[in-house]
Amino acid sequence: MSALWLGVLPAVLLVCWAARALARRHPRAVPRALLVLNAALLAAAAVMAVVAFTAAPAQASAAGVAAAGGSNWAALLGAAVAVAGSSIGAAIAVAYTGAAALAAMSERPEVFGRAMVIVGLAEGIAIYGLIVAIILIGKA
Repeated sequence: MSALWLGVLPAVLLVCWAARALARRHPRAVPRALLVLNAALLAAAAVMAVVAFTAAPAQASAAGVAAAGGSNWAALLGAAVAVAGSSIGAAIAVAYTGAAALAAMSERPEVFGRAMVIVGLAEGIAIYGLIVAIILIGKA
């Protein structure tokens, strides 16, 4: 995987340099260029999805399945759902509380401490999900 990334890195740098040059010369062309780049990335993702879905299934050895336990997939899936759900929930909570805290601080700067406590509580949601995931992985 790292060899693939090192092979693609010069192309990524070239695209970044070309985007910077385009933005300097033609600022109005930047949204169109970004749209083309997003379309190219979507096409590449679609190709990768087709390759992944049409590939032959992997075969595990019987010794590997016995060593892995075979039944811990549910705990690992639960850990993934816990982290993903709590991170999305924390992002939504921080977005709303952060915007409200900035609005309150623009009117009254002395509410900074209380506003940051509320934003910190919203960020704590992600930490709770991480703790649940660690507990689930420990039981897997």
